[in-house]
Amino acid sequence: MKQTPPRLSLAALQASLLQSRSSADIDEGAAPTQRDLAETLSFSPGDGRIWMNDQRMLLWRSSTYGSLRRELIASLGQEQARSLLTRVGYAAGARDAELVRRMWPDSDPANAFHAGPSLHRLEGMVRPETIRFEFDIARGDFFADYWWHDSSEDDEHMAAFGIGTEPACWMQVGYASGYASAFMGKLIIYRETACRSMGAEACRITGRPADQWEDPELDLHYFLPEASAPRVRGFSAGASLSSTGAPKAPAAAALGLGADAPEPIGISASFSAACHLIQRVAPTQATVLFTGASGVGKELFAQTLHRISPRAQRPFVAINCAAIPETLIESELFGVERGAFTGATVSRPGRFERAHEGTLFLDEVASLSYVAQGKLLRALQERTVERVGGTRAIAVNVRVLAASNVDLREEVRAGRFREDLMFRLNVFPIALPPLKERRDDIPLLMEHFLQRYVALHQREVPGFTARAVQALLRYDFPGNIRELQNLVERGVIMVEPGEPIDVHHLFRGGELLSHEALGLDESGQLTQVPPTGPEPARRARRSAPGAPGKASAADADRGAAAELQRYRKAWVAARHNVAEAARALGLSRAQLAYRLKRGGLL
Repeated sequence: MKQTPPRLSLAALQASLLQSRSSADIDEGAAPTQRDLAETLSFSPGDGRIWMNDQRMLLWRSSTYGSLRRELIASLGQEQARSLLTRVGYAAGARDAELVRRMWPDSDPANAFHAGPSLHRLEGMVRPETIRFEFDIARGDFFADYWWHDSSEDDEHMAAFGIGTEPACWMQVGYASGYASAFMGKLIIYRETACRSMGAEACRITGRPADQWEDPELDLHYFLPEASAPRVRGFSAGASLSSTGAPKAPAAAALGLGADAPEPIGISASFSAACHLIQRVAPTQATVLFTGASGVGKELFAQTLHRISPRAQRPFVAINCAAIPETLIESELFGVERGAFTGATVSRPGRFERAHEGTLFLDEVASLSYVAQGKLLRALQERTVERVGGTRAIAVNVRVLAASNVDLREEVRAGRFREDLMFRLNVFPIALPPLKERRDDIPLLMEHFLQRYVALHQREVPGFTARAVQALLRYDFPGNIRELQNLVERGVIMVEPGEPIDVHHLFRGGELLSHEALGLDESGQLTQVPPTGPEPARRARRSAPGAPGKASAADADRGAAAELQRYRKAWVAARHNVAEAARALGLSRAQLAYRLKRGGLL
């Protein structure tokens, strides 16, 4: 996965912190507030997913986690289980820190730190209470002291093992350490100094940099994979710790690809299954048939298969059978001899010859005519080709990959495709799912395409608004990955410099969102979230009477002035609290701050 989301850089944080900060510096009304965090949570019952912005969440019983914890302790032993759960918590904390940095890139650092305990509360793990909190990023100093009330991890541990002599909030300590480490840029270790599982009334944790603890080795070994790896065969730490305390990224070439090569992106189960099949068949010489709707990435998967196969150093030749006229398909596939027909002034090899000892990819193979199918079948069976107008059989050593966006068996039943050719191509079928069936991959693809088009079009785009993320997660994508790619490029072009991409930047071509979603209201109850789409009124404001789709300069100026006045009124009504005014306007804090600055009000 290639991710470089907008974030608070360490240099920017250091520049903004000229002196030590503490819990007294936290502005309870500034973003991200508890309400801001709750608004990132949405429920999509139609497809069985819960999202916190672009991260998929799970709603499961605390007792289920307790059962898992007991099984880990029973099978691995307490020390190994503690290490495993601590590192899982660390990875979760680091991911939540990344979420806060992407969603609120201009948030005050003190509030960004404070969002960690708020997220922990929102996710149902514990109710934190700040005792003391101070940090100075420029000097690398950090100190935090919290009460933890009603720890779910303690509840489950005590239900299984009763009161003991050691603390039990292992995953929660890992979470706090991961969140703080991600912001500080160095390893922060939290230690539980009091715990309900030891008989205390409430848990208490204290956090310091690893190099400021007198005996960091007491806790440090729980953060290292070696503590549990001896008992877990084949275990690989997907978020192990670097020397700075930041999680290491997974290997860039998960499928054996070069660093600069295009590669499939995803983490969903269906995507992983397709990757597994590719890895299994790549070392062989078997013919592979990719099936799936248009835009799911069949050619990209074919290129990947070639790149990790023994033929990787030989040519990869692709031909779109649907794009070649029927009268030319034979000469394109098999080549042509000089003088074979009018205009054939030179001899030239076909795609089979050009792919000799390499891979030939036949895209949209179902579009071939019945006659062309027969000639292709003979070439596959005999492993020889004969150029148009030629008399000599040319031996070719080619591995064939084919792709179709229609069911070849249905085409055979309809009499449009040869059954013998279907069986010849269908040696090792790989079905690629549509994007709506691999929604877990959408956030990764969004970030990948955002980076690509920001660089291509030389634009300054910090990311996506929460509304835009939820809209894309709920959209059905009839055009699959190709449509998502187009939507992101459209958003990058449409958005104003420095503003995040919002819904109206993306959906401008008549797209409709059909998935209903549920969110949280101010009381914490589930409420229906209306379908998110482009705003007709906003589009209408951009069109002047008598000139559809175009507005005069005067109309544009009047509209901009009216918009700025609306922002100013909301800002004044909120007592100059930008976050509160943004909520009233239905904008993010970053959006409103940018527009107020552009209008000279900030």
